[in-house]
Amino acid sequence: MNFLRGVMGGQSAGPQPSGTETVSRAGPGRAGGNKSLKKSVTSVHSSDSEIIGYALDTLYNVISNDLEEEEQEENSQKQVEDLGKQFTEIFIKQQENITLLLTFLEEFDFHVRWPGVKLLTSLLKQQGPQVQQIILVSPMGVSRLMDLLADSREVIRNDGVLLLQQLTKSNAAIQKIVAFENAFERLLDIVTDEGHSDGGIVVEDCLLLLQNLLKNNNSNQNFFKEGSYIQRMKPWFEVGDDNSGWSAQKVTNLHLMLQLVRVLVSPTNPLGATSSCQKAMFHCGLLQQLCTILMATGVPADILTETINTVSEVIRGCQINQDYFASVNAPSNPPRPAIVVLLMSMVNERQPFVLRCAVLYCFQCFLYKNHKGQGEIVSTLLPSTIDATGNSVSAGQLLCGGLFSTDSLSNWCASVALAHALQENATLKEQLLRVQLATSIGNPPVSLLQQCTNILSQGSKVQTRVGLLMLLCTWLSNCPIAVTHFLHNPANIPFLTGQIAENLGEEEQLVQGLCALLLGISIYYNDNSLENCTKEKLKQLIEKRIGKENFIEKLGFINKHELYSRAAQKPQPCFSSPDHMMFDHEFTKLVKELEGIITKAIYKSSEEDKQEEEVKKTLEQHDNIVTHYKKVIREQDQQLEELKQKVNTLISQKEQLQTTVTQQMSQIQQHKDQYNLLKVQLGKDNQHHSSHSDMLQMNGIQPEEISKLRQEIEELKNKHEVLQGQLREKDSVIENLVRSDSFRRTFSTKLQCHLKILHELEALRIQIQSQGSDISKLQAEKQELLQQMVTHEDSLSCSWFSQLGPNEIKALSEEKASLKQHLDSTNSTIAVLQDEKSKLQQDVAESKKEQDDLLVLLADQDQKILALKNKLKDLGQPFGDAVRS
Repeated sequence: MNFLRGVMGGQSAGPQPSGTETVSRAGPGRAGGNKSLKKSVTSVHSSDSEIIGYALDTLYNVISNDLEEEEQEENSQKQVEDLGKQFTEIFIKQQENITLLLTFLEEFDFHVRWPGVKLLTSLLKQQGPQVQQIILVSPMGVSRLMDLLADSREVIRNDGVLLLQQLTKSNAAIQKIVAFENAFERLLDIVTDEGHSDGGIVVEDCLLLLQNLLKNNNSNQNFFKEGSYIQRMKPWFEVGDDNSGWSAQKVTNLHLMLQLVRVLVSPTNPLGATSSCQKAMFHCGLLQQLCTILMATGVPADILTETINTVSEVIRGCQINQDYFASVNAPSNPPRPAIVVLLMSMVNERQPFVLRCAVLYCFQCFLYKNHKGQGEIVSTLLPSTIDATGNSVSAGQLLCGGLFSTDSLSNWCASVALAHALQENATLKEQLLRVQLATSIGNPPVSLLQQCTNILSQGSKVQTRVGLLMLLCTWLSNCPIAVTHFLHNPANIPFLTGQIAENLGEEEQLVQGLCALLLGISIYYNDNSLENCTKEKLKQLIEKRIGKENFIEKLGFINKHELYSRAAQKPQPCFSSPDHMMFDHEFTKLVKELEGIITKAIYKSSEEDKQEEEVKKTLEQHDNIVTHYKKVIREQDQQLEELKQKVNTLISQKEQLQTTVTQQMSQIQQHKDQYNLLKVQLGKDNQHHSSHSDMLQMNGIQPEEISKLRQEIEELKNKHEVLQGQLREKDSVIENLVRSDSFRRTFSTKLQCHLKILHELEALRIQIQSQGSDISKLQAEKQELLQQMVTHEDSLSCSWFSQLGPNEIKALSEEKASLKQHLDSTNSTIAVLQDEKSKLQQDVAESKKEQDDLLVLLADQDQKILALKNKLKDLGQPFGDAVRS
């Protein structure tokens, strides 16, 4: 207000009216004058940025509640707030005022934009919903304000964050617009630039704005997750090893960061959204980072408590996160599981109350829908798994220690924790009946169930008895075997009926209601295996000792209790003091489920019970059938999953093959393109064929000579094959002649002569083969020469030939002459060989003629030998003897 005084002039003599009085005189009663002043200042002088700035600043001082110290002493805060609201109402009655203000905020001039931001923030503080609605219907109203976050001047950017805080309060539509205007990206950038948790109050303001955008806004939460912004939260919790420098601002920032994580995984969010955020926090390492803080030393108590609560909700109902948390060890020697370390704090009465509540919530969240974790906790109580050496403390031992300690709060926490280990798990309820406890030296051990009832009957504190009764109700519900064990102790039913029948004070009514619930469970889940404690006898006992109406009335004490209603609201145990720690959230669900069932069971007759038993048996049979089919379906699902994996593998292989084929097709196409290009180039070269022929003739080589040489080589090959065939025929004839016994015996002389001829023929044949090999070598050399000539021809046809120098052309010519000379030498050698081959062919022809003559002589000799054999047979002379003689 001093600003207004300075603008209006100096001070007059005498007492001056306060700023509030001045504003009151010019306030609602003179609204018309005020509006005229405002219009004259903002509309008429809209082109003068300095006047606009002063006008906006003046309006801000008129509407704002930020008074100076002397004015706060003179006026009550309520009066000031009323004045601010009144002037805000006057200002926003005409919506074009807000529209004009939004237009001014687009000005980059600091003297216009900054007072405009402060004025709009003050208007939102005074009349938030009304101003929000005007901005929402204004064209691009919200988008204009988002530009403030990108302003390079920090003071405007920071005040822009405060403006958006007020703008987004309790308005889901504006929250969505702000989120889709890239607010998450900009705010996270600011937090990063400011140093995460080590940043100043700007980080705090950004985190408060992020909470406004995400809390109870499922659309924005999903957008935040899909935009991979959860991954950007991990560096917030990298606090380092040096935990000594925990400033107050850092504690505040980290506290808000943890709350922001909890907003994303709150149990009140839709189940699917919470589950996807939980998995994202595990895969990006955020959960691991939180567990590091959880096990670190030197962390402030309130940060540690909030970290435990945050970890609780990150793992609640998420199997992969629960499994990871079970594997976390504290950095101790020897290492201990984090669960054990936390339970030590829970049952330690010297620890802060809020910390113990947080640990209980963490344990409950770890066991929520986690049958595997429940089994691990109960197994630490069973005789077969207890460490006989006593070197390590297990979770089960800590729970039993807390269950029977002298601290009633430890009794209650341990009872609730153990109840959660049995929640909806009939198998573990039966296994827990095997647990035996050594109460004192020399006395036999008693069961855990018996010890709980013993402590209950000793008249301990109300909190202890309530905890034990909740544990027993959870244990016995839907477990007939546990009910039988409970009824087998003859002292239990008299104790319960005595508690219910008495008229006790208001404090004991809660215990009476829980005793009625436990007795009702013992009736409803009774399998009538004990003759003295059947359903009918227990109901008769209630009617005689208590009365059915009185029993139902006492049972109704539970849900009418104020603490019951508080516990039913949300899973986290939040109590203002230890005395209010009476009910567990999950137990309230059990009460709601059983209360109506037990009421009906009490009023049923024996005939109706029998009918109900038959129905139960039928249902059990149906359940067995359903269980069987469920098992079959699970197996089929498993097989289907395996087949799906195989299909996925085959699809992957197919994709790889397709990729390979595509690559090969691409290579083939490239080769085709190269081939076509070469063909085109070859076509162009053929156009210059005449010039190339002239160049060949210049070097002394004619194309006709090359074709002639090729024909001669082909003829030599054919002749060689003919000679080889003739030699094979001669070899066959010779072999037949050699094998003839009569020829060897009778014509040895002629045979020797003939063998001599054969040797000569063999020598000729070897000579012919040698010549054939020489011919083959010559042909290969000739082919090589031809190839060199073709290569040389190609080289001569290349475009670069014309660029060669005289010396290079001379060298090529000399090489070509040498090749031609070598070719001529080869041709002469081939001619000589052909002459020798002709002579050999003549010799072979003469040998053939001689062989024919020999064959004729052999035929004549065969005829003579056959005639002689016949004469010998006629004379009676054996053929063999005649030959030997």
